Amino acid sequence: MAIILGVDPGLTRCGFALIDTAKTEALDFGMYQSMPSSDSRDRVGAIASELRKLIAQHKPELIALERVFAQANLRSVMGVAQVSGALMAIAYEANIPLQFFTPSEVKAAVTGNGRATKDQVAMMVTRILKLAEVPKPADVADALAVALCASKRGVAVGTSAQQQWVAAAKKASRRLG
Repeated sequence: MAIILGVDPGLTRCGFALIDTAKTEALDFGMYQSMPSSDSRDRVGAIASELRKLIAQHKPELIALERVFAQANLRSVMGVAQVSGALMAIAYEANIPLQFFTPSEVKAAVTGNGRATKDQVAMMVTRILKLAEVPKPADVADALAVALCASKRGVAVGTSAQQQWVAAAKKASRRLG
C-alpha cells in the first residue's frame, strides 16, 4: 500500500487529499482555511500546523503538490508559494519525497485532457475514487486529482528497483550539478 498526500496549496483555501494507491480509494480529504484579515505568518503557520498533523497521522510515502503558475493576481500566487514552501519544509523534516505537477499534467492524468474544466476533473475524481458525491469545493477535488496524478506519474511510487534507480539518478545529478 502506498499512501499519497495531494495538496492544492492556497492561503485562503488549501485542499488536501490522502489516497491509498493499492485500493485506489480516498482515505481522507478536505480543506484548511484561513482568514484573509489575519496576519500572513499566522495564516501560513496554521495551515502548516494542520498539514504537519495530517502527515504525522497518515504517514504518506509521497507528497504531491500542484505547481505554482503565474496568474494576474500576485497576492494569490504569493499565498500559494508560501503554503508550498511550508509544505516543502515539512516534507524535508519528515524525509518524505515531494513532487510538483502542473495543472495541465494533473488534468491530463485524471481526464486524459490537459485542458479539462474543473467540473470535468471533479467528475472524473468522483468516478475513479468511487465517491458518493462530487467533492466540494473545487480545492478538495483538485487535491484528490493531484494525488491521483502522482499515483500515475510519481517517480517515488513504484517498484523498489525503480525507486533505487531514481535515487541513483538524483545522486549522480548532484555530483554533476
